[in-house]
Amino acid sequence: MYRARRQSTLWESGEGPGNVPLVKRKGDTIFYALLATSAILLLLTIHWAFLKAPIEARMGIVQKIFYFHVPSAYAMYIGATSCFCGSVAYLLKPTDVRDAIARAGAELSIVMGAIVMITGPLWAAKAWGYFWTWDPRLTTAMLSWLIYVAYVVLRAFSGDGPGERKFAAALGVLGAANLPIIHYSVQKWGGQHPTVVTGKGGGLQHPDMKIAFALGMIAFTVFAVTLIYARVKLELVKSRLSRAEEDAIDLGLDDRTEA
Repeated sequence: MYRARRQSTLWESGEGPGNVPLVKRKGDTIFYALLATSAILLLLTIHWAFLKAPIEARMGIVQKIFYFHVPSAYAMYIGATSCFCGSVAYLLKPTDVRDAIARAGAELSIVMGAIVMITGPLWAAKAWGYFWTWDPRLTTAMLSWLIYVAYVVLRAFSGDGPGERKFAAALGVLGAANLPIIHYSVQKWGGQHPTVVTGKGGGLQHPDMKIAFALGMIAFTVFAVTLIYARVKLELVKSRLSRAEEDAIDLGLDDRTEA
């Protein structure tokens, strides 16, 4: 009876004997397509930024950091938005998918935020003569990054129960609340941080500079989506495995205990 019921379940889920589930095959196809697209776009961005775009007259070759600094900041925003949406959705109705989206977004924000925090001081050392200043945008960006670091640390060491997930979701909402402050900090409080994209502080005058910047934005956007997609899939697999282990223990199929 178990074998018959198992076979029926396989066919209903789009899986035949000896075959990989159709849903899994489709998910793998999407992931590999995103991964290949990200790799091509990132290589194209590197090629255009260093071999096509001219060297900026005042800052020299250091200006080329811009083509990676700004897109990585934008990708950090994507991760923060994902964390915010997943956190709000989880607080409204807890599910593994919503929790995984929030967690993936927070981790992406940390990775991209680290790129921002590394490339920014390197650029500042040439533009301002020192690596760091307590500029409003720099300070608020670092604060936002630290919030997501706290989120990931909380998830890593506090357990994975419903209470811990809800507390982390509240922290994810708090992290997103800081994003508008980062965006408008230059307009509201001044500071030294340039607004190159709008044309203030030099702008991108050469067409190849604009193409390099556009490629960087597209490449990091696709790369961010790829990382979120892969991390969500991995987190869902871990959740299912954890529940399967708990069920095995409850049914006496595993001699381990929950302790």
